[in-house]
This record gives sequence, structure tokens and C-alpha cells, in this order.
Amino acid sequence: MQTAIRCTFMRGGSSKGLYFRADDLPADVGLRDRVLVAAMGAGARQIDGAGGANPLTSKVAIVRPSGTGGADIDYLFAQVVVGESRVDTTPNCGNMLAGVGAFAVENGFVAADDGVTRIRVRMLNSGNLCELEVATPGGKVSYDGDARIDGVPGTSAPVICNYLDVAGSACGSLLPTGNAVDVAQGVAVTCIDNGMPVVVLRAGDLGKTGYETPAELDGDGEFKRRLEAIRLELGPRMNLGDVTNKVVPKMSLIAAPRAGGHICTRTFIPHDCHAAIGVLGAVSVATACILPGSVADGIASVPGGAVKHMSVEHPSGEFSVTLEVGGTPDRPEVRKAGLLRTARLIMRGSIFVPADVWDGSA
Repeated sequence: MQTAIRCTFMRGGSSKGLYFRADDLPADVGLRDRVLVAAMGAGARQIDGAGGANPLTSKVAIVRPSGTGGADIDYLFAQVVVGESRVDTTPNCGNMLAGVGAFAVENGFVAADDGVTRIRVRMLNSGNLCELEVATPGGKVSYDGDARIDGVPGTSAPVICNYLDVAGSACGSLLPTGNAVDVAQGVAVTCIDNGMPVVVLRAGDLGKTGYETPAELDGDGEFKRRLEAIRLELGPRMNLGDVTNKVVPKMSLIAAPRAGGHICTRTFIPHDCHAAIGVLGAVSVATACILPGSVADGIASVPGGAVKHMSVEHPSGEFSVTLEVGGTPDRPEVRKAGLLRTARLIMRGSIFVPADVWDGSA
């Protein structure tokens, strides 16, 4: 006996996963999480579910019409942690967010305009807002277009994501320790949260160039143990508590750009090196680059002007972030972060979970 649950399988940015209507899942959080693990698959291979045995393909978006003013829909992101049979809803995910607007239109949560539909999304993980611009010619979602993002083959319709006031989304403030630079395990770091809690470290301080491949970094066990020791020490200092079983903060090594961008990164999510970089992780790293006195000071190439178009290099290309900056040169404030993503509908129908996990009752 199995229970059928309506869902949609989509690529959002450079991630993919299952998109659910909130009312199709159990209301009880513990039961809901067990259902999500069953849907994605337990174990490191996730062979008995829809997950792809990788953090980037073991993601879930839960969407509903918003019950509060200022937003059209609510979006909860859930990371099904590969190999650990558990769910983490601490962080946001900007990649999966890229598909939320299309999902909302396809499910009748939002009426589409002819041309472009603007959808305000409340990210329930943090309570912050993002405005999505989704291509809807003739009032229908289009997935075809000329927009290209690194890490995804081909082109698609653009999805413009404008993040509004995301500073301190999980940690309570942009600089959760109150400092532009801290020291952990003898290494200088910048702890920052502009949509995603990130620890920024100079690659050279850990004996790396910052240009290694993900496989090279993942293969260095001693380096990864040191990186994890730094992460565990900084979790409480970033107001995240014990982060042993959390996927935040992310750890991002930085080096001088070498492919025409403004900073080069190697990001861990949190234990495996990302083939690219997460959306909100890129926003946080780009923000660290413009802060005087951060570990990026003197390494990043920062453009001038109040609107800064930042190119964040990563192992499979680059990620472009636009920061609208106010404040003063000594204390800059990011007022809005905008970026380009794409999304694609892959499949929709029902996913089945064992009835002994959930029999479909409320």
C-alpha cells in the first residue's frame, strides 16, 4: 500500500527538486518531514526515492497562497539531507525559489499578466520577501527564452529575483558577530548573513589556492576536518547555536578573480564543495566584498557606483549579482539584491510514499 501525493518536479536555477502545494502535505511538521524523506529517499544513494544523491537535487519547495499582507504566496524550503534521513528548514534556497513563481501560476495561486507577472514571495524560512518577475506571454508561463546561467545547459526564459531586505535572515543581523573580521581556529573569517549565513575565508589562509576543483578539495580530509572545526566554532557566535546537524553556515573560500569576475569562490554546502554557488550564498559573498575591513578587502575587485554589478566566479562559471548600495563608504548598506535565474517544468503528477509512513489522512 502506498499513498499518492500530488507534486511537480522542477529545475529551479542550478538545483532541482519536488514542489508541493502545502495543503497536499501533512500539517504535523514531524510527519511532514518523514514524508519528504520517504519521497526523496533515505540513505546516501537515495535509491528508493526521487533524490539524486546530491544536496543540489535533494530539495523541496512547499508553496501556498499567502495569508498575510505584502505577499502573494508563501514558500517554505526544505533540504532533505542526503544520507541522514532528516530535513533542515533553517536556510532559504534561492535556486528553488526561481521555480516558485511558475509553480504558483501553474497551480492557480496567482493570476498571470500578459507579458511579465510580478509575484511577491514570503520566504517562510526567514520571513523575508522576494519579488519574482516571471515570463508569462499571453498569460501563460513560458520556459523558453535566451537567458543562460552557468551550471545549466542551454537557455530558458529569464526569472528575475529581487531580494528585499534580506540582511540577517537567519542570524538576526548582517554581521551576526558585530565584526567585519573574526578569528576561529587561528583563521581570519568574515561571518555574514545577507540572505544566507556564510563564513568567508581566504583560501590562502588554509593552504589552498582557491582555484582547486571540487573533487580536489573534497579529497583532502585534513583540510575538510579543519574547515568543519571552524564552522562548528562559529555557529554559536553567529546566533545559529549548535550547527552540527545544520546545513548552515555555508563555508566559502575566496581568492582573487582570474576569469574576469570580481571574486573567485569555492563554497561548501556545508561539507561538500558546491559545483557552483548558491543564489543567496552568492549574495552574501558579494556583500562581504563591499564591506571595508572584511577578509575580502584587498582580494575582491569591487566596481564603483551605487549599483554594483558583481560577478562571483565559481567552479563551473560565474554568478552575476546586482547590489543597490546606500549608506556611507565606511558603512555601506545593501538595499536590494537582484539576480537572474531560470527554471523549467520537468514533470508533474503524483509521488508515492509507503502508507506506513503516511496514509494520507490529515
